[in-house]
Amino acid sequence: MTTRIDACFAELKKQDRSAFITFLMGGDPDPATSLEIIKALPKAGADIIEIGMPFTDPMADGPAIQAAGLRALKAGMTLKKTLELVCAFRVGNDTTPLVLMGYYNPIYIYGVDKFLADAKSAGVDGLIIVDLPPEEDTELCLPAIKAGLNFIRLATPTTDDKRLPAVLANTSGFVYYVSVTGITGSASANASVVGEAVGRIKRHTKLPVCVGFGIRTPEAARGIAAHADGAVVGTALVDALRGSLDPDGRATAKTIGAVADLTASLAQGVRGAKQAAE
Repeated sequence: MTTRIDACFAELKKQDRSAFITFLMGGDPDPATSLEIIKALPKAGADIIEIGMPFTDPMADGPAIQAAGLRALKAGMTLKKTLELVCAFRVGNDTTPLVLMGYYNPIYIYGVDKFLADAKSAGVDGLIIVDLPPEEDTELCLPAIKAGLNFIRLATPTTDDKRLPAVLANTSGFVYYVSVTGITGSASANASVVGEAVGRIKRHTKLPVCVGFGIRTPEAARGIAAHADGAVVGTALVDALRGSLDPDGRATAKTIGAVADLTASLAQGVRGAKQAAE
């Protein structure tokens, strides 16, 4: 079964370019503004959109994304409302792949079968669940695949050749390579080191390999995209959003534009990557 993610990468391959993947927290700074921002992303050049599911204990997230999750929770965001956000986005866009990213706990509380059915009917294409290792694939990964959703796994600099086959066994859609050890937003990605890592992962899988963490500028995005099938940017976009808010953390007239403008410049970086590499 072909998902929107598979179709997106097939199309990008024809165009000989890498994917630009954006991450924003669902419901940040409030559900209505969050929807308008996410609706603006494809026009600004995002190929795939990751939407964070706000959670009270986000252990892999750096301060910027933790703060985004807290703003969203404070504004009343829930997992149910995150799925409603996807539904509302799908009214005007049936092609851009949407991936939900977050932690297992809210899904477990929601009920796995109910969540997968609701996510699929809302228009979700894939899941990235950062705290479920391959040893626990029966919990969510295998049921998700059965429901027709891609289950995207993270590989890190510490994932060695012995561990990689387990990580890749039930992965679909793409492999998300975390370019730096540590939390999001904590360091910058090194393009040549990333290139070697992507090559190593590609010896184990035919899936696209996309790289995230540590990409903040169009130049960095271009450098990473030259070596990978996609570049993922989250913290820089979350920072742009935060910088547009009023002193009480509420959206202003600048909020949607601040995120869309940065998305557009990063997308240009990614789009220039293959030409620069030739």
